[in-house]
Amino acid sequence: MYRIEVNGRWCKKCGICVEFCPAKVFTEQADGSPVPTYREKCTGCRMCVLRCPDFALEVEVEKSEGK
Repeated sequence: MYRIEVNGRWCKKCGICVEFCPAKVFTEQADGSPVPTYREKCTGCRMCVLRCPDFALEVEVEKSEGK
C-alpha cells in the first residue's frame, strides 16, 4: 500500500492528478481539492507526482509496523 499526501498549501486545485491517475485513486471535493479516496487502488506509478505543476503530491511506499 502507498501513502499519498496532498500539500493543501501548494495545491492550486487544477485537477491534473485526478484526470491523469490511471488507477482513478483521486476524487475532487466541492472546492476542487483532490482527495486520495481510493488509496488501496494506487499502483505507485507516481503519474500524479510527475504531472503536478506545483509539486503538491507525495507518493511513498507505506512502511509496515515493526520494520
